[in-house]
Amino acid sequence: MASGVKPRVKVPKTASAGDVITIKTLISHKMESGQRKDSDGNRIPQSIINTFTCDFNGQNVINVELHGAISTNPYFQFEATVPESGDFTFTWNDDDGSVYTETKTITVG
Repeated sequence: MASGVKPRVKVPKTASAGDVITIKTLISHKMESGQRKDSDGNRIPQSIINTFTCDFNGQNVINVELHGAISTNPYFQFEATVPESGDFTFTWNDDDGSVYTETKTITVG
């Protein structure tokens, strides 16, 4: 597991049915490309977030595949239509098998 990884998510707490909301996500991650070497000349293994997904009440909203050219601390901003109250589940998968998740609840009223 990469050290110091911290997901951050901003989702409005409330909305009206059918509203289009803006969601912002950022995950603190070094995104090591696997091309650098340490002070002893050994290659540092690749460690990147390779997929990011967002689901709302179990239905996929966005699915992103990332590759080695992605910068440190990947940031995503996207819009979603909210039909009802529920939970957004955000998932980041790391090359090393680590999975980072965050859940945010929105109330439609």
